[in-house]
Amino acid sequence: MSPAIAAKEGGRQRRAGSHHHYLDVRSEAPPGLVLCGDGLPGGEAEALLLPPPPPPPEASSRGARGCRAELGSILLLLVLYVLQGIPLGLAGSVPLILQSKSASYTDQAFFSFVFWPFSLKLLWAPLVDAVYLRSFGRRKSWLVPTQYILGLFMIYMSTQVDLLLGDGEGRGPNVVALTGTFFFFEFLAATQDIAVDGWALTMLSRENVGYASTCNSVGQTAGYFLGNVLFLALESASFCNKYLRFQPQPQGIVTLSDFLFFWGTVFLITTTLVALLKKENKELTPTKEETKGITDTYRLLFSIIKMPAVLTFCLLILTAKVGFSAADAVTGLKLVEEGVPKEHLALLAVPMVPLQIILPLIISKYTAGPQPLNTFYKAMPFRLLLGLEFAFLVWWTPKVKHEGGFPVYYYVVVLLSYALHQITLYSMYVAVMAFNAKVSDPLIGGTYMTLLNTVSNLGGNWPSTVALWLVDPLTVKECAGAQEQTCGTTVAAELCTKAGGSCVTTLDGYYVESVICVILGFGWWFLLGPKFKRLQDEGQSSWKCKRTN
Repeated sequence: MSPAIAAKEGGRQRRAGSHHHYLDVRSEAPPGLVLCGDGLPGGEAEALLLPPPPPPPEASSRGARGCRAELGSILLLLVLYVLQGIPLGLAGSVPLILQSKSASYTDQAFFSFVFWPFSLKLLWAPLVDAVYLRSFGRRKSWLVPTQYILGLFMIYMSTQVDLLLGDGEGRGPNVVALTGTFFFFEFLAATQDIAVDGWALTMLSRENVGYASTCNSVGQTAGYFLGNVLFLALESASFCNKYLRFQPQPQGIVTLSDFLFFWGTVFLITTTLVALLKKENKELTPTKEETKGITDTYRLLFSIIKMPAVLTFCLLILTAKVGFSAADAVTGLKLVEEGVPKEHLALLAVPMVPLQIILPLIISKYTAGPQPLNTFYKAMPFRLLLGLEFAFLVWWTPKVKHEGGFPVYYYVVVLLSYALHQITLYSMYVAVMAFNAKVSDPLIGGTYMTLLNTVSNLGGNWPSTVALWLVDPLTVKECAGAQEQTCGTTVAAELCTKAGGSCVTTLDGYYVESVICVILGFGWWFLLGPKFKRLQDEGQSSWKCKRTN
């Protein structure tokens, strides 16, 4: 699937769980040691819950004013999440640019590590939550320097990125440097996400804190759109010449260098205004020493994973998405390889937005009951079969291409295929999120659910990386026009070309991989799917954590 049509689960736009509570066990669990095991009755767990302290009078009066009085804070959150979406969108556009420059799938696999930081932010979230300068502000201590570094790094990379992408005249893209650059971008964006999520809980009053998740969803989606869809459209010479210009030009209206410089400047200006003008709510800043909770948090995470029910869930969800990896990670790149303009593929994300908004509302009616994983199990075979349909779509693409591009009916078929894929994807995504919310121990709800969501995201990331890496080894090529030459390696392919031949693909690894993935997926569905569903039948005590003073 195209990176532009971002999947929620382990996808490249907004990571699952990013709008949930940041990792802060101090605000969610009573003081004391938390032990996780399967021997705690539900009643005992409820008895351990201490009544929450009453909110301070300032917070109560602040909440009573309504959302209109906090409109400035809501708009600030929206802007911060939009800025967060910019590097996410840019990272999602790079694979399409690399594909248009004939990068190998091994290079694409290496670059896919860029999308891992949002799934791994659990590893450093406790540090962001606990270490800060009290005089400057708990969240601003991380938000301001992180965004300054992002802005400065964007401006610096605007002078280097054209060299990293290659000049197209014998010098190809420097994939290692691009990966390091955008991995750093994503790491900083994930760190900013932790700080903003935490700040949202204190920036808004209790009655308006629900707007934080709305700002997250709308802001990240808008930022991703600007950094991906809009950028790819304005960067494309053919798109700009056809729709935006009277006189054709050899380049688009903007380049990646221009885009990085502009948004780097926006980051610096916005961050300066936040640092100078926005104050944190002092009355809601904890007064006790927080850093001592870091070790306890990591110890707690390890104790949760050791629980038999949680360990089983982690192992199953880490392997459940192997069957979708070829379709999700490779299909969009293959379409670009077959001649579909990358900006057209990116624009297909636009009509998907209303569907992405409506689908969770519809599907949640079926996952709100006691067995949400039934929806996951029922949707899985349809999503696997769509993987074969995607492979057919790639095979069909060059057959309908003509001199002017592709006919309208081709894009209609692609759009319908993506829409069906979104339905199955969201059915599984919403089901897993509902299950995670259902089993998460309320004693440590944010930590528990963030852990489960992190594992779910990793279950989508690692198969995509492996799928991209395997395309080239599974592809069979022959040297046509030169005897006794092969194309098995890069060196052999160069020798074939020097001998006057050319490498011709006789078996595309993508098709081999698509069939293998579907077989593995149905194997998981038949053999492990019923075991996955049976996790719903585990008693609440299997998921509870016990606290001892």
